[in-house]
Amino acid sequence: MEKTINWGILAPGRIAHKFAHDLRMVEGARLHAVASRSLERAAGFAAEYGAPHAYGSYEELLDCPGLDVVYVASPHTGHFGHTLLCLERGIPVLCEKPFAVNAAQARKMVETARANNTFLMEALWTRFIPLFKEALRLLDSGYIGALKTIRADFGFRANFPPEHRVFNPALGGGSLLDVGIYPVFLATLLWGKPEGVMASAVFGASGADDSCAMILEYPGNRLAILDCSLVVRTEIEAYLYGETGTMCLHNRFINPEELSISFYEKSAEHIAMPCVGHGYYHEILEVNECLRQGKKESGKLPLDFSLQLMETLDQVRREAGIVYPGEQV
Repeated sequence: MEKTINWGILAPGRIAHKFAHDLRMVEGARLHAVASRSLERAAGFAAEYGAPHAYGSYEELLDCPGLDVVYVASPHTGHFGHTLLCLERGIPVLCEKPFAVNAAQARKMVETARANNTFLMEALWTRFIPLFKEALRLLDSGYIGALKTIRADFGFRANFPPEHRVFNPALGGGSLLDVGIYPVFLATLLWGKPEGVMASAVFGASGADDSCAMILEYPGNRLAILDCSLVVRTEIEAYLYGETGTMCLHNRFINPEELSISFYEKSAEHIAMPCVGHGYYHEILEVNECLRQGKKESGKLPLDFSLQLMETLDQVRREAGIVYPGEQV
């Protein structure tokens, strides 16, 4: 019989609710513990999702008996410290994206995971969505020929008050790390680290980047044309232009359920494939399988990839002038 994986959630916010919802759908896994800076909040979350343990501090979570893995769901600037807190105690971690605020932090996280022989993965759920995996398979098979250009966007109107986390640069707020990471993730997954980066950002009253546009240059005259925004709504689609056809991952390409392919010399095709729950179900399956097999990182989303992604985001920040005051390095 498969071992049941006991999950802990650190920082039970909005995304943590969606994660906990999907966790209930996974066989052989359960929510075991919840930790918040407020015991009342942790207890309420634990009661809602049937977790037997609730803690009023993150440090207390580390001593929870039977804990197998922690999902770190704190704001961006908390990912570094909270992940290290767990790793230094040998507790596996699934860390919400962005992995860290900068590449130096991400490098320290990876070094700590490897030094402690402890599992670590970035929670980039897109990589594990069924239709996204099918799109990768088709691309690898040469279904639309050699890929030449990528266009991807993610923009929405963030109807939050100015003091909200997403508009607070000191918390890593702004369009790039909140939503721009997804188009950059796509380009990095398909083509790796760019040889050139051009980027420009528009800043709001809080100093956070309201919008950001990027062009990533790759060998062989290949371009990734990407943009993100917290103030305008975009199509949230990805277009992958190949030599014999174009693949479109439809709204929202970060957890797609439909894609279409238009060919230059034959009829178009359409593929639909649902994801389970809110979509977090699929990354939970990956972590569970890795833990059961004793792996220290995912082969589908390895730690070196997360480092490469953070290094590219750092390049974008330098080009666009995006600064997070007081960021820890």
